[in-house]
Amino acid sequence: MTQQASKLVIVTEKLLLKKIVKIIDEAGATGYTVVAAGGKGSRNERTYGQPTVSDTYSNIKIEVLTANRDMALKISDEVAVQFFDDYSGIAYLCEAEVLHAHTF
Repeated sequence: MTQQASKLVIVTEKLLLKKIVKIIDEAGATGYTVVAAGGKGSRNERTYGQPTVSDTYSNIKIEVLTANRDMALKISDEVAVQFFDDYSGIAYLCEAEVLHAHTF
């Protein structure tokens, strides 16, 4: 059995994690996944796996599966308004088909 869902992906600075998770929780999403990220974009290059004194300036990728597109857009819009003028970040939305679906 499968279930349709919207997958929101947010790639941004690690120091924003707690604030973004609060937005995700307040929007009613039931969970998310966070992984370390690196790459290059319009606000310079961030590498992952390089030795550093602190990981405060590292990037993360947050993935959120939502039952509907409206919830994903609400989260994305709030994150963009609050953070993307002052911090590096990008958000994108994909349609997903959840395998072995259960409530999420």
